[in-house]
Amino acid sequence: MATGRLRRSVRGGVVWLTLAFGVHASAASGEVTAVRITSREVVAGGQSFGSVGTYERLVGEIAFALDPANPHNRGIVDLRYAPRAADGRVHFTSSLIVFRPVDASKGNGVLFFEVANRGNMAMIRRFNRGRPGSNDMAAEAFGDGLLMRDGYTIVGVGWELDVPAPLLRVQAPLATLPAGSAIAAMAAEIMVNAKVEETFLIDDPAGRPPVIYPPFDPESATDVLTVRDRYFETGTVVPRNRWHFVAHPSGLPRIRVDDGLEPGRYYRLAYRASRPQVAGVGLAAIRDAAAAFRYRTDLPIHGTSAYAFGVSQTGRFLRTFLYEGFNADERERRVFDAVWAHIAGAARGSFNERFATPVTGDVFKPTAFPFTDAEEADIDGTRGGLQARYRPEQRPKVFYTNTPVEYWGGGRAAALTHTSVDGTRDLILPDNVRSYLLSGTMHGVGPFPPERTAAGGGSVRSGGRELNNPTPQDNVMRALLRALYRWTAEGVPPPASRYPRLSDGTLVHSRDVRFPLIASRPDPRTITGPARVVGDQVRPLPHLVPQVDEDGLDLGGIRDPEVAVPLATTTGWNFRADAVGNPGDIYQLLGSYIPFAKTAPARTGSDDPRRSIDERYPSEEKYLQRVQSASDALIRDGYMLREDLAWVMARAKAHWAFAVNGVH
Repeated sequence: MATGRLRRSVRGGVVWLTLAFGVHASAASGEVTAVRITSREVVAGGQSFGSVGTYERLVGEIAFALDPANPHNRGIVDLRYAPRAADGRVHFTSSLIVFRPVDASKGNGVLFFEVANRGNMAMIRRFNRGRPGSNDMAAEAFGDGLLMRDGYTIVGVGWELDVPAPLLRVQAPLATLPAGSAIAAMAAEIMVNAKVEETFLIDDPAGRPPVIYPPFDPESATDVLTVRDRYFETGTVVPRNRWHFVAHPSGLPRIRVDDGLEPGRYYRLAYRASRPQVAGVGLAAIRDAAAAFRYRTDLPIHGTSAYAFGVSQTGRFLRTFLYEGFNADERERRVFDAVWAHIAGAARGSFNERFATPVTGDVFKPTAFPFTDAEEADIDGTRGGLQARYRPEQRPKVFYTNTPVEYWGGGRAAALTHTSVDGTRDLILPDNVRSYLLSGTMHGVGPFPPERTAAGGGSVRSGGRELNNPTPQDNVMRALLRALYRWTAEGVPPPASRYPRLSDGTLVHSRDVRFPLIASRPDPRTITGPARVVGDQVRPLPHLVPQVDEDGLDLGGIRDPEVAVPLATTTGWNFRADAVGNPGDIYQLLGSYIPFAKTAPARTGSDDPRRSIDERYPSEEKYLQRVQSASDALIRDGYMLREDLAWVMARAKAHWAFAVNGVH
């Protein structure tokens, strides 16, 4: 049954029509039981996006119901302990945001699901070159409108249980564990960038949500806090009478340490938690919303095909989604035709376990076998693969895009997505998988001109010793987006995978990297990692990273024109600044911008083995000519769009002005 009413509102002199309605489904028709749209309005001031026309944003809520006995739901941890309605199913809701063409007939039919990272949608800005920080309804947020001009319907469904409203989130049900159930200790990793006495669990300067589970007993003597300077160290136990759980108005657990928490150190809290929620329903929410919107016609959102895109945390979510079998719905139909996991490396995450922490601060916990899509053997003989559960017709087209950060730092171990577990040989990727290294970039994209953010300044890019790495990713990503559509919708093969390989020497052990030694700069060969956690043991994994050229720039991937025609060395690592503590360690997820000297005498005087700018380029004109040539090669090979050439050339001119005249 559908009911509705029109609501009129006036904003800035424009009359908006907003439709509020609900669509309800019977128990027999699927796992989506209702879709309620609470607001609907045209975006970008009514701007028309090419032949597709205007777009609108819908905001609302989806209601789900899951049968714990269904084979496709049995893998959802603790679902059997969640409360059930009279129909015997577990009911829950998720928030919903949709951007779609006002005239659906002008779209391309693709439901492009953005798996929201910590409750936020940023895909439109990423692919459209939208202005950061702009209101998501303003024209500036839609940039040049690439996604809209191509006709996608962008869908965001709440899956994460630990983010606050009004962010995209799932209202996960509580699990009532049987009496006498053992409550194993959960662990939270904490690192701060300035000395503090009190902090949330898994607090960090990027503002990631903290752990939501209160302690079972705030005074328990069995809870343990340790501190160490390197992840692999055993650590020193902080006496129990020197740290305490403290109350907070939010209800979220915090701890206070009498002597304070020191910046840059690894604190690990193992404690018995309470009030577990069924986090795995978030995976089912994405599965069931996508299946319902593409296979049913009785809902307010509909498409003929579905893609999924996730970044970092949500790239790991999508790898988990694939591995745990969620790309087949309860009727064994394929859910997503294409899956794109960006900057996830070989990791998965804490998305479907008791006391799940989707934004876990444990560096290596998300790194777990299997690492590759095709089935392979672990060192103990166990076999597995991310897509091993599926029949051929259920497998999606898959893109993996990574930066050198995912090879160098933390537990992402990106090389294991395309090498054997022991790191001794290259693997052959399945026919439905493509992998690309965005050479010389970092996990996020730093601002341009590059800057060194003040230590502890509330950004994941803060606290590094070097300037932030501003090398763009979108020049390549936009071209790959078009290629993914042609591959999925038309069967046209995308550009060949480009990533470093053992066989040609572009992938090496970190100790064998030929990075130029620059006076007063740390040596990246001292970086430790990655590893995985098996039981209570941390077990090192092969540390395979891209080999570099004489400038320290990555080989073996796709080189943006800024990397192909460099004015600086840009890396996937950046050591911690003294001000944030532990300067011998890297700042997780951060890359470096190390500028070239302007002249040969300046290079010699600073003991820099890299050629200076004037030794490379006789003039700005010659530099721009080389940028044009590098761009033409990328366009020819399908790694850049012809329409982006003007943007690249304008950026090159600005980069030259900064490198020659800017202050570093």
